[in-house]
Amino acid sequence: MSKKQLHIVDVAYRATLEEQDDPVVWLCHALRGAGASLELLLCGNAVAYGVRAQGVAPLAFGARQQQRAPDLTGDLTRLLAKQVACYYVEDDALERGIDSSWMLDGLVGIARDKLPTLFAGYDQIHRW
Repeated sequence: MSKKQLHIVDVAYRATLEEQDDPVVWLCHALRGAGASLELLLCGNAVAYGVRAQGVAPLAFGARQQQRAPDLTGDLTRLLAKQVACYYVEDDALERGIDSSWMLDGLVGIARDKLPTLFAGYDQIHRW
């Protein structure tokens, strides 16, 4: 029987320049593709991943330009399309001036004081 996992992304923009995605979001895609039962929680600065209207211009060093900028909202949208529940901590978003109306459709806001109830529904919790 598959164990239900919750992956928590707390550190934002880790390796996004080198890898063009967040390693944990990428790992969730790979695990889901292999049949894992998992969900994702964005907290801390990582709540910014869920803001709908954002873009990253390619990074340039002199004449050399990195061609593939990170697309974290696209990565989350594709994860949601795989029927992976994705949550974000509402309190963290508010502390960063992010309004809930700016978030991607399908992301579910949860109050910080409700996290223990959310955590109780998982066999494994991984905080990255």
